[in-house]
Amino acid sequence: MKINMAHLRERSTTGGWIDFAVFDAKATNGDNDNLLAQLIMSARNAGLKVDQAALAFNSAGRLRFYGERSLVDYLAGIGVPRWTHTIDF
Repeated sequence: MKINMAHLRERSTTGGWIDFAVFDAKATNGDNDNLLAQLIMSARNAGLKVDQAALAFNSAGRLRFYGERSLVDYLAGIGVPRWTHTIDF
């Protein structure tokens, strides 16, 4: 199965860089921790650096994010980034 993802690099609040991934999780099965861990591993196996990651999905007609709190807060302000890659999952 192919999964859309955004792989981005942004400046952190401490001045360094953070490489993060946002995965298009159209249908979650309720085990978001396991799903996110598997997707992170797939991205890393594809050669991508991932410091933080989150899932993006719709639930009850609303956009939701699941992942590291600081990244989820950031995404809540900007929305879903444009998909930059697809990975096999």
